[in-house]
Amino acid sequence: MINLNFQKLHETFIYIETNEALAALCKKCLTLPYITLDTEFVRTKTLYPLLGLVQIFDGKAVYLIDPVKITDIAPLAKLLTDESTLKVLHSCSEDLDALKHNVGEYPSPLFDTQVAAGFLDMGNSIGYANLVENICDVTLDKTESRTDWLARPLRQEQLMYAAADVTYLHIVYAELFNAVEEKQLTKAVLLEAQNMTDKKQYAIPSDYAYMTIGNNWKLAPKNLLALKLLAKWRVETAQDNNTSINFVLRESCMLDIAARLPRNLSLLGKVHGISPKQNRLYGKVILSIVDDVENATQDEYPPRIERLIDFPKYKKAVSDIKARICTLAESAGIPEPVIASKKQINDLLKWCWFTFCDFDVRELRPDLLSGWRRELLLDDLASLFDDNEGEYNAVRSL
Repeated sequence: MINLNFQKLHETFIYIETNEALAALCKKCLTLPYITLDTEFVRTKTLYPLLGLVQIFDGKAVYLIDPVKITDIAPLAKLLTDESTLKVLHSCSEDLDALKHNVGEYPSPLFDTQVAAGFLDMGNSIGYANLVENICDVTLDKTESRTDWLARPLRQEQLMYAAADVTYLHIVYAELFNAVEEKQLTKAVLLEAQNMTDKKQYAIPSDYAYMTIGNNWKLAPKNLLALKLLAKWRVETAQDNNTSINFVLRESCMLDIAARLPRNLSLLGKVHGISPKQNRLYGKVILSIVDDVENATQDEYPPRIERLIDFPKYKKAVSDIKARICTLAESAGIPEPVIASKKQINDLLKWCWFTFCDFDVRELRPDLLSGWRRELLLDDLASLFDDNEGEYNAVRSL
């Protein structure tokens, strides 16, 4: 149970709406070992979040920063990247997007309380409200969670809701930090948060966006070229206009177009899921892409998409890897799902087996071969692959 004075802090926040006030706050925060941080944003029709509010708690006062009114956001960017002040957030993936695209920087160093809770076997993706209830014995009011954070003026209830998030995060962090310190897992928690940022910094280039589209493996090389060109155009159109990617074209539409290769607007309009507006806005561009495909040579076709399920030893390899990880999880005191999800195991096998995969076009390795996991797993995984060299036939060595 927390004391009443602390509980009232979120009701007496300080609103920051001038350049001078922001500069003074950030200068003060640069002297602190850590701050708790949160953002409120709107992302209903846009590719990138539109930042409506940034909340900071320094342990004594809650500050609500208004990026709509502030014209010089540089002091906040400096604070976000200052290595001497730890930034504490919860489930921060979307916050990272909001800060990067509106402030220009990712926060670093970074401590994510959801990540820490996972290491402590409190649930691999526990929500903030549940964490606050478990640790602080406080039930958060979530009635303002779907508010329009770009509207001005913001109501008192909205501001108090925003302030409460970073206030209780301070207590949650202190509790979790002490627990991971005791288990000697702090470095791993920090590296896991850094890994989130790394993945965003090294996102797959638009030329290879087609590799992330579901059911792409069904397409023959010529049709896969159509999907490749459509996916590249879709991503770049969404980026140029800051438009939700599905507002440009849905994956199912792209797959249908790539399979049918319609040659006129009438045939394009029969593609399931494409709206008259999309046909009107983008029809000519899509048809020009189809023309490019029809005029392409076979040398320009991308290789067919490989599937793990088509590899004879896939199920055995997954079972073998899980067995090794189960043993290591017990000895390391880390929950097995935190060490390796099904996707992370699949990513490792794609990297080892596929002649071409998304890791080839990004400056990243699979999670199981990077960061704290590499230190924990590498020797055992390398031994496993060496022992099964004749069966696994990896194209890359660990």
